[in-house]
Amino acid sequence: MSEQLVRPARTLQGSLVLPGDKSISHRYAMLAGLAEGTTRLSNFSTGADPHSSLACMAALGATVENKGTHIEVIGTGGEFRQPTVDLDCGNSGSTMRMLSGLIAAHPHTFTLIGDHSLTLRPMERIRKPLSLMGVKMDLVDGHAPITIHGGPLTAIDFDTPIPSAQVKTAVLFAGLQASGTTSLSESVRTRDHSEHALRAFGATLRRDQDRLSIPGGQKLHAIDATVPGDMSSAAFFLCAALLFPDSNLILDSLGMNPTRSALLDVVTALGARIKVLNLEEHHGEVIGTIQINAAPSALTTPFKIDGALTAQLIDELPVLSAIAPYTGTGISFRDAKELRIKESDRIALVAKNLKAMGAEFTEYEDGLDIPGNQQLHGATIDSGTDHRIAMAFAIAALRAEGDTLIDGAEAAAISFPEFFTHLETLTD
Repeated sequence: MSEQLVRPARTLQGSLVLPGDKSISHRYAMLAGLAEGTTRLSNFSTGADPHSSLACMAALGATVENKGTHIEVIGTGGEFRQPTVDLDCGNSGSTMRMLSGLIAAHPHTFTLIGDHSLTLRPMERIRKPLSLMGVKMDLVDGHAPITIHGGPLTAIDFDTPIPSAQVKTAVLFAGLQASGTTSLSESVRTRDHSEHALRAFGATLRRDQDRLSIPGGQKLHAIDATVPGDMSSAAFFLCAALLFPDSNLILDSLGMNPTRSALLDVVTALGARIKVLNLEEHHGEVIGTIQINAAPSALTTPFKIDGALTAQLIDELPVLSAIAPYTGTGISFRDAKELRIKESDRIALVAKNLKAMGAEFTEYEDGLDIPGNQQLHGATIDSGTDHRIAMAFAIAALRAEGDTLIDGAEAAAISFPEFFTHLETLTD
Protein backbone atom coordinates (compact mmCIF):
# COMPACT_ATOMS: atom_id res chain seq x y z
CA MET A 1 0.00 0.00 0.00
CA SER A 2 1.41 3.39 -0.96
CA GLU A 3 0.84 6.66 0.86
CA GLN A 4 0.54 10.16 -0.59
CA LEU A 5 0.93 13.33 1.42
CA VAL A 6 -1.34 16.20 0.35
CA ARG A 7 -0.65 19.65 1.78
CA PRO A 8 -3.13 22.55 1.93
CA ALA A 9 -3.04 24.76 -1.16
CA ARG A 10 -3.54 28.50 -1.74
CA THR A 11 -4.85 28.32 -5.30
CA LEU A 12 -5.35 26.09 -8.33
CA GLN A 13 -4.21 27.36 -11.71
CA GLY A 14 -2.98 25.97 -15.02
CA SER A 15 -4.01 23.88 -17.99
CA LEU A 16 -4.49 20.16 -18.30
CA VAL A 17 -5.13 17.52 -20.94
CA LEU A 18 -6.90 14.66 -19.23
CA PRO A 19 -6.34 10.98 -20.01
CA GLY A 20 -8.78 9.37 -22.42
CA ASP A 21 -12.29 8.72 -21.22
CA LYS A 22 -12.41 5.37 -19.44
CA SER A 23 -15.96 4.51 -20.55
CA ILE A 24 -15.25 5.23 -24.21
CA SER A 25 -11.89 3.44 -24.11
CA HIS A 26 -13.58 0.26 -22.83
CA ARG A 27 -16.15 0.30 -25.62
CA TYR A 28 -13.71 1.12 -28.40
CA ALA A 29 -11.37 -1.65 -27.22
CA MET A 30 -14.12 -4.29 -27.21
CA LEU A 31 -15.69 -3.32 -30.52
CA ALA A 32 -12.26 -3.08 -32.13
CA GLY A 33 -11.60 -6.66 -31.01
CA LEU A 34 -14.82 -7.85 -32.68
CA ALA A 35 -14.50 -5.76 -35.85
CA GLU A 36 -12.84 -6.42 -39.17
CA GLY A 37 -9.59 -4.56 -39.86
CA THR A 38 -7.16 -2.51 -37.78
CA THR A 39 -8.52 0.06 -35.38
CA ARG A 40 -6.18 2.88 -34.35
CA LEU A 41 -6.97 4.73 -31.12
CA SER A 42 -5.21 7.84 -29.84
CA ASN A 43 -5.38 9.15 -26.24
CA PHE A 44 -6.56 5.75 -25.01
CA SER A 45 -7.14 5.73 -21.24
CA THR A 46 -4.05 5.22 -19.11
CA GLY A 47 -6.16 3.65 -16.36
CA ALA A 48 -5.78 -0.02 -15.51
CA ASP A 49 -9.43 -0.92 -16.18
CA PRO A 50 -9.59 -0.29 -19.96
CA HIS A 51 -6.31 -2.17 -20.32
CA SER A 52 -8.07 -5.17 -18.76
CA SER A 53 -10.52 -4.92 -21.66
CA LEU A 54 -7.63 -4.84 -24.14
CA ALA A 55 -6.04 -7.90 -22.52
CA CYS A 56 -9.32 -9.79 -22.82
CA MET A 57 -9.52 -8.90 -26.52
CA ALA A 58 -6.03 -10.33 -27.01
CA ALA A 59 -7.07 -13.52 -25.20
CA LEU A 60 -10.03 -13.80 -27.59
CA GLY A 61 -7.86 -13.64 -30.70
CA ALA A 62 -7.38 -9.94 -31.46
CA THR A 63 -3.87 -8.58 -31.98
CA VAL A 64 -3.22 -5.64 -29.66
CA GLU A 65 -0.26 -3.29 -30.02
CA ASN A 66 0.21 -0.88 -27.17
CA LYS A 67 2.24 2.26 -27.87
CA GLY A 68 1.56 4.26 -24.73
CA THR A 69 -1.68 6.13 -25.26
CA HIS A 70 -1.79 5.02 -28.91
CA ILE A 71 -3.37 1.59 -29.37
CA GLU A 72 -3.75 -0.54 -32.47
CA VAL A 73 -6.15 -3.50 -32.50
CA ILE A 74 -6.40 -5.97 -35.37
CA GLY A 75 -9.90 -7.35 -34.91
CA THR A 76 -11.14 -10.91 -35.14
CA GLY A 77 -13.63 -10.17 -37.92
CA GLY A 78 -16.53 -11.24 -35.74
CA GLU A 79 -15.13 -14.63 -34.70
CA PHE A 80 -13.75 -14.85 -31.18
CA ARG A 81 -11.64 -17.93 -30.49
CA GLN A 82 -11.79 -20.24 -27.49
CA PRO A 83 -9.41 -18.57 -25.00
CA THR A 84 -6.69 -20.73 -23.50
CA VAL A 85 -6.83 -18.78 -20.23
CA ASP A 86 -9.54 -17.24 -18.08
CA LEU A 87 -10.58 -13.74 -19.14
CA ASP A 88 -9.09 -11.60 -16.37
CA CYS A 89 -11.15 -8.43 -15.87
CA GLY A 90 -8.94 -7.16 -13.04
CA ASN A 91 -10.84 -4.56 -11.02
CA SER A 92 -13.16 -3.65 -13.86
CA GLY A 93 -16.88 -4.23 -13.50
CA SER A 94 -17.30 -2.47 -16.85
CA THR A 95 -15.13 -5.08 -18.54
CA MET A 96 -16.90 -8.01 -16.93
CA ARG A 97 -20.48 -6.88 -17.54
CA MET A 98 -20.07 -5.51 -21.07
CA LEU A 99 -17.76 -8.31 -22.23
CA SER A 100 -20.34 -10.89 -21.13
CA GLY A 101 -22.75 -9.53 -23.73
CA LEU A 102 -20.07 -9.31 -26.41
CA ILE A 103 -18.89 -12.94 -26.14
CA ALA A 104 -22.25 -14.57 -25.47
CA ALA A 105 -23.01 -15.35 -29.14
CA HIS A 106 -19.75 -17.22 -29.73
CA PRO A 107 -19.79 -21.05 -29.51
CA HIS A 108 -17.20 -21.42 -26.76
CA THR A 109 -17.00 -21.63 -22.99
CA PHE A 110 -15.62 -18.50 -21.34
CA THR A 111 -14.67 -17.95 -17.71
CA LEU A 112 -14.44 -14.34 -16.52
CA ILE A 113 -12.49 -13.65 -13.34
CA GLY A 114 -11.34 -10.55 -11.45
CA ASP A 115 -9.71 -9.33 -8.27
CA HIS A 116 -11.28 -9.67 -4.83
CA SER A 117 -13.19 -6.39 -5.11
CA LEU A 118 -14.73 -7.44 -8.42
CA THR A 119 -15.92 -10.76 -7.00
CA LEU A 120 -18.03 -8.79 -4.48
CA ARG A 121 -19.95 -6.81 -7.08
CA PRO A 122 -23.37 -7.94 -8.34
CA MET A 123 -23.53 -9.74 -11.68
CA GLU A 124 -27.06 -11.13 -11.53
CA ARG A 125 -28.27 -7.99 -13.29
CA ILE A 126 -26.69 -9.11 -16.57
CA ARG A 127 -27.67 -12.77 -16.25
CA LYS A 128 -31.40 -12.05 -16.55
CA PRO A 129 -31.41 -10.36 -19.99
CA LEU A 130 -28.67 -12.58 -21.42
CA SER A 131 -30.45 -15.71 -20.21
CA LEU A 132 -33.62 -14.51 -21.93
CA MET A 133 -31.57 -14.34 -25.14
CA GLY A 134 -30.47 -17.96 -24.74
CA VAL A 135 -27.20 -17.65 -22.85
CA LYS A 136 -26.31 -20.18 -20.19
CA MET A 137 -24.41 -18.26 -17.53
CA ASP A 138 -23.06 -19.68 -14.26
CA LEU A 139 -22.43 -17.36 -11.29
CA VAL A 140 -21.32 -17.96 -7.71
CA ASP A 141 -24.12 -16.63 -5.51
CA GLY A 142 -24.77 -13.89 -8.06
CA HIS A 143 -21.11 -12.91 -8.33
CA ALA A 144 -17.96 -13.62 -10.33
CA PRO A 145 -16.32 -15.78 -11.44
CA ILE A 146 -18.70 -16.06 -14.39
CA THR A 147 -18.81 -18.97 -16.79
CA ILE A 148 -20.59 -18.34 -20.09
CA HIS A 149 -21.54 -21.16 -22.41
CA GLY A 150 -21.91 -19.22 -25.65
CA GLY A 151 -24.11 -19.98 -28.62
CA PRO A 152 -26.85 -18.63 -30.90
CA LEU A 153 -28.85 -15.76 -29.42
CA THR A 154 -32.46 -14.68 -29.93
CA ALA A 155 -33.57 -11.05 -29.82
CA ILE A 156 -35.55 -9.83 -26.80
CA ASP A 157 -37.58 -6.82 -25.72
CA PHE A 158 -36.16 -5.83 -22.33
CA ASP A 159 -37.00 -3.15 -19.76
CA THR A 160 -33.98 -2.36 -17.58
CA PRO A 161 -35.03 -2.54 -13.91
CA ILE A 162 -32.30 -0.16 -12.70
CA PRO A 163 -30.43 2.60 -14.56
CA SER A 164 -27.21 0.96 -15.76
CA ALA A 165 -25.15 1.84 -18.82
CA GLN A 166 -23.23 -1.41 -18.36
CA VAL A 167 -26.35 -3.61 -18.45
CA LYS A 168 -27.65 -1.64 -21.43
CA THR A 169 -24.34 -2.18 -23.20
CA ALA A 170 -24.28 -5.93 -22.49
CA VAL A 171 -27.74 -6.25 -24.07
CA LEU A 172 -26.82 -4.10 -27.09
CA PHE A 173 -23.57 -6.01 -27.66
CA ALA A 174 -25.43 -9.32 -27.50
CA GLY A 175 -28.29 -7.97 -29.64
CA LEU A 176 -25.79 -6.94 -32.31
CA GLN A 177 -25.08 -10.64 -32.84
CA ALA A 178 -28.55 -12.11 -32.18
CA SER A 179 -31.27 -13.35 -34.49
CA GLY A 180 -33.90 -10.62 -34.90
CA THR A 181 -34.08 -7.07 -33.53
CA THR A 182 -33.39 -6.54 -29.83
CA SER A 183 -35.05 -3.62 -28.08
CA LEU A 184 -34.36 -2.15 -24.68
CA SER A 185 -35.98 0.61 -22.67
CA GLU A 186 -34.54 2.63 -19.78
CA SER A 187 -36.66 4.79 -17.47
CA VAL A 188 -33.63 6.99 -16.72
CA ARG A 189 -31.40 7.71 -19.68
CA THR A 190 -27.87 6.55 -18.98
CA ARG A 191 -24.65 7.60 -20.70
CA ASP A 192 -24.85 6.84 -24.41
CA HIS A 193 -21.22 6.06 -25.27
CA SER A 194 -22.18 2.57 -26.44
CA GLU A 195 -24.67 3.89 -28.96
CA HIS A 196 -22.10 6.30 -30.41
CA ALA A 197 -19.37 3.64 -30.44
CA LEU A 198 -21.57 1.08 -32.19
CA ARG A 199 -22.49 3.59 -34.89
CA ALA A 200 -18.84 4.61 -35.27
CA PHE A 201 -17.93 0.98 -36.00
CA GLY A 202 -20.71 0.76 -38.61
CA ALA A 203 -23.66 -0.69 -36.70
CA THR A 204 -27.24 0.49 -37.17
CA LEU A 205 -29.39 1.16 -34.12
CA ARG A 206 -32.35 3.40 -33.43
CA ARG A 207 -33.62 5.36 -30.43
CA ASP A 208 -37.30 6.15 -30.08
CA GLN A 209 -37.75 8.21 -26.88
CA ASP A 210 -36.67 5.86 -24.06
CA ARG A 211 -36.38 2.74 -26.26
CA LEU A 212 -33.35 1.52 -28.19
CA SER A 213 -33.44 -1.15 -30.87
CA ILE A 214 -30.60 -2.91 -32.66
CA PRO A 215 -30.92 -5.43 -35.51
CA GLY A 216 -28.85 -8.58 -35.14
CA GLY A 217 -26.36 -10.09 -37.54
CA GLN A 218 -24.40 -6.90 -38.12
CA LYS A 219 -20.69 -6.74 -38.92
CA LEU A 220 -18.36 -4.07 -37.55
CA HIS A 221 -15.50 -2.32 -39.30
CA ALA A 222 -12.34 -0.77 -37.89
CA ILE A 223 -12.06 2.96 -37.17
CA ASP A 224 -9.43 5.60 -36.45
CA ALA A 225 -10.42 7.66 -33.41
CA THR A 226 -9.14 9.92 -30.66
CA VAL A 227 -10.63 9.25 -27.23
CA PRO A 228 -11.89 12.46 -25.57
CA GLY A 229 -10.57 13.50 -22.16
CA ASP A 230 -12.34 11.83 -19.26
CA MET A 231 -15.14 13.87 -17.60
CA SER A 232 -15.11 11.69 -14.47
CA SER A 233 -11.40 12.45 -14.06
CA ALA A 234 -12.08 16.13 -14.72
CA ALA A 235 -14.57 16.10 -11.81
CA PHE A 236 -11.77 16.21 -9.24
CA PHE A 237 -10.18 19.32 -10.72
CA LEU A 238 -13.53 21.02 -11.38
CA CYS A 239 -14.37 20.59 -7.70
CA ALA A 240 -10.88 21.72 -6.67
CA ALA A 241 -11.33 24.93 -8.69
CA LEU A 242 -14.44 25.74 -6.64
CA LEU A 243 -12.37 25.82 -3.45
CA PHE A 244 -10.26 28.86 -4.39
CA PRO A 245 -11.59 32.34 -5.30
CA ASP A 246 -8.71 33.05 -7.69
CA SER A 247 -8.63 29.65 -9.39
CA ASN A 248 -8.12 29.52 -13.16
CA LEU A 249 -8.15 26.14 -14.86
CA ILE A 250 -8.25 25.16 -18.55
CA LEU A 251 -9.19 21.61 -19.54
CA ASP A 252 -8.36 20.80 -23.15
CA SER A 253 -10.01 18.19 -25.42
CA LEU A 254 -12.53 17.20 -22.75
CA GLY A 255 -15.38 14.81 -23.51
CA MET A 256 -18.60 16.81 -23.14
CA ASN A 257 -21.18 14.19 -24.02
CA PRO A 258 -24.62 15.58 -23.00
CA THR A 259 -25.36 12.45 -20.94
CA ARG A 260 -22.26 13.29 -18.86
CA SER A 261 -22.78 17.06 -18.66
CA ALA A 262 -24.79 16.98 -15.43
CA LEU A 263 -21.54 17.52 -13.55
CA LEU A 264 -20.93 20.80 -15.37
CA ASP A 265 -24.46 21.90 -14.44
CA VAL A 266 -23.84 21.06 -10.79
CA VAL A 267 -20.49 22.85 -10.48
CA THR A 268 -22.01 25.85 -12.25
CA ALA A 269 -24.86 25.85 -9.73
CA LEU A 270 -22.26 25.67 -6.95
CA GLY A 271 -20.55 28.80 -8.28
CA ALA A 272 -18.17 27.83 -11.06
CA ARG A 273 -17.88 30.10 -14.08
CA ILE A 274 -17.35 27.87 -17.11
CA LYS A 275 -16.44 29.24 -20.53
CA VAL A 276 -16.41 26.93 -23.56
CA LEU A 277 -13.44 27.88 -25.72
CA ASN A 278 -13.82 25.26 -28.44
CA LEU A 279 -16.37 22.59 -29.36
CA GLU A 280 -16.17 19.78 -31.93
CA GLU A 281 -17.83 16.42 -32.62
CA HIS A 282 -16.04 13.18 -33.48
CA HIS A 283 -17.80 9.82 -33.90
CA GLY A 284 -20.86 11.26 -32.15
CA GLU A 285 -18.89 12.41 -29.09
CA VAL A 286 -18.73 16.13 -28.27
CA ILE A 287 -15.23 17.34 -27.39
CA GLY A 288 -14.43 20.78 -26.02
CA THR A 289 -11.91 23.00 -24.30
CA ILE A 290 -13.25 24.77 -21.22
CA GLN A 291 -12.02 27.39 -18.78
CA ILE A 292 -13.15 27.25 -15.14
CA ASN A 293 -13.01 29.97 -12.49
CA ALA A 294 -14.66 30.19 -9.10
CA ALA A 295 -17.18 33.02 -8.85
CA PRO A 296 -17.01 35.24 -5.73
CA SER A 297 -20.20 33.53 -4.53
CA ALA A 298 -18.90 30.01 -5.16
CA LEU A 299 -20.14 27.23 -2.88
CA THR A 300 -23.01 29.28 -1.39
CA THR A 301 -25.96 27.58 -3.11
CA PRO A 302 -27.76 24.73 -1.31
CA PHE A 303 -27.78 21.62 -3.40
CA LYS A 304 -29.74 18.37 -3.26
CA ILE A 305 -29.04 15.47 -5.59
CA ASP A 306 -31.66 12.76 -6.05
CA GLY A 307 -33.60 10.74 -8.62
CA ALA A 308 -32.34 10.84 -12.19
CA LEU A 309 -29.60 13.32 -11.27
CA THR A 310 -28.12 10.80 -8.84
CA ALA A 311 -27.91 8.21 -11.60
CA GLN A 312 -26.14 10.70 -13.87
CA LEU A 313 -23.64 11.72 -11.16
CA ILE A 314 -23.04 8.33 -9.54
CA ASP A 315 -19.26 8.40 -10.15
CA GLU A 316 -18.90 12.04 -9.09
CA LEU A 317 -20.77 11.81 -5.76
CA PRO A 318 -17.65 10.98 -3.70
CA VAL A 319 -15.78 14.15 -4.72
CA LEU A 320 -18.91 16.32 -4.40
CA SER A 321 -19.31 14.90 -0.89
CA ALA A 322 -15.66 15.63 -0.11
CA ILE A 323 -16.05 19.36 -0.89
CA ALA A 324 -19.56 19.63 0.62
CA PRO A 325 -18.34 20.76 4.09
CA TYR A 326 -16.66 23.79 2.48
CA THR A 327 -19.88 24.97 0.83
CA GLY A 328 -22.02 27.65 2.43
CA THR A 329 -25.14 25.53 2.71
CA GLY A 330 -24.05 21.93 2.25
CA ILE A 331 -24.86 19.14 -0.18
CA SER A 332 -27.21 16.21 0.30
CA PHE A 333 -27.80 13.24 -1.95
CA ARG A 334 -30.25 10.35 -2.01
CA ASP A 335 -31.20 7.39 -4.24
CA ALA A 336 -27.53 6.38 -4.35
CA LYS A 337 -27.74 2.88 -2.86
CA GLU A 338 -25.74 1.74 -5.90
CA LEU A 339 -22.70 3.36 -4.25
CA ARG A 340 -22.79 0.63 -1.61
CA ILE A 341 -21.78 -1.97 -4.21
CA LYS A 342 -19.14 -0.17 -6.24
CA GLU A 343 -15.41 -0.90 -5.87
CA SER A 344 -16.12 -0.32 -2.20
CA ASP A 345 -19.08 0.76 -0.08
CA ARG A 346 -18.50 4.35 -1.14
CA ILE A 347 -21.11 5.84 1.18
CA ALA A 348 -19.49 4.18 4.19
CA LEU A 349 -15.97 5.19 3.13
CA VAL A 350 -16.97 8.80 2.43
CA ALA A 351 -18.57 8.90 5.89
CA LYS A 352 -15.51 7.35 7.55
CA ASN A 353 -13.12 9.82 5.97
CA LEU A 354 -15.33 12.87 6.53
CA LYS A 355 -15.39 11.90 10.19
CA ALA A 356 -11.60 11.51 10.24
CA MET A 357 -11.29 15.08 8.92
CA GLY A 358 -13.69 16.41 11.55
CA ALA A 359 -16.83 16.89 9.46
CA GLU A 360 -20.39 16.59 10.68
CA PHE A 361 -22.87 14.67 8.51
CA THR A 362 -25.81 12.28 8.61
CA GLU A 363 -25.53 8.94 6.85
CA TYR A 364 -28.48 7.14 5.24
CA GLU A 365 -28.73 3.81 3.47
CA ASP A 366 -28.93 5.62 0.12
CA GLY A 367 -27.00 8.81 0.73
CA LEU A 368 -25.62 11.52 2.99
CA ASP A 369 -26.56 14.96 4.34
CA ILE A 370 -23.41 17.08 4.68
CA PRO A 371 -23.86 20.57 6.16
CA GLY A 372 -21.76 23.46 4.91
CA ASN A 373 -19.64 26.09 6.68
CA GLN A 374 -17.31 23.49 8.16
CA GLN A 375 -13.54 23.61 8.44
CA LEU A 376 -11.84 20.25 8.01
CA HIS A 377 -8.47 19.26 9.40
CA GLY A 378 -5.79 17.02 7.96
CA ALA A 379 -6.07 13.31 8.71
CA THR A 380 -5.08 9.87 7.52
CA ILE A 381 -7.51 8.83 4.79
CA ASP A 382 -8.53 5.23 4.18
CA SER A 383 -8.98 4.82 0.42
CA GLY A 384 -10.34 1.30 0.81
CA THR A 385 -8.28 0.64 -2.36
CA ASP A 386 -10.98 2.62 -4.20
CA HIS A 387 -9.60 5.06 -6.78
CA ARG A 388 -12.44 7.61 -6.48
CA ILE A 389 -12.18 7.75 -2.68
CA ALA A 390 -8.40 8.31 -2.81
CA MET A 391 -8.75 11.17 -5.29
CA ALA A 392 -11.86 12.73 -3.71
CA PHE A 393 -10.21 13.19 -0.34
CA ALA A 394 -7.02 14.50 -1.91
CA ILE A 395 -9.25 17.36 -3.12
CA ALA A 396 -10.78 17.82 0.34
CA ALA A 397 -7.24 18.00 1.72
CA LEU A 398 -6.45 21.12 -0.33
CA ARG A 399 -8.58 23.30 1.99
CA ALA A 400 -7.96 21.43 5.25
CA GLU A 401 -5.93 22.70 8.17
CA GLY A 402 -2.75 20.65 8.22
CA ASP A 403 -1.44 17.86 6.05
CA THR A 404 -3.45 14.85 4.90
CA LEU A 405 -2.08 11.37 4.26
CA ILE A 406 -3.90 9.27 1.65
CA ASP A 407 -3.42 5.62 2.59
CA GLY A 408 -3.74 3.34 -0.44
CA ALA A 409 -3.10 6.18 -2.88
CA GLU A 410 -1.98 3.72 -5.56
CA ALA A 411 -5.66 2.94 -6.15
CA ALA A 412 -5.84 6.09 -8.30
CA ALA A 413 -4.03 4.15 -11.04
CA ILE A 414 -7.21 2.18 -11.73
CA SER A 415 -8.57 5.19 -13.62
CA PHE A 416 -6.06 8.05 -13.42
CA PRO A 417 -2.38 7.15 -12.79
CA GLU A 418 -1.26 10.76 -13.37
CA PHE A 419 -3.68 12.26 -10.83
CA PHE A 420 -1.29 13.16 -8.01
CA THR A 421 1.33 14.50 -10.43
CA HIS A 422 -1.26 16.78 -12.06
CA LEU A 423 -2.57 17.89 -8.66
CA GLU A 424 0.89 18.94 -7.53
CA THR A 425 1.49 20.81 -10.79
CA LEU A 426 -1.76 22.80 -10.58
CA THR A 427 -1.71 23.75 -6.89
CA ASP A 428 0.40 26.28 -5.03
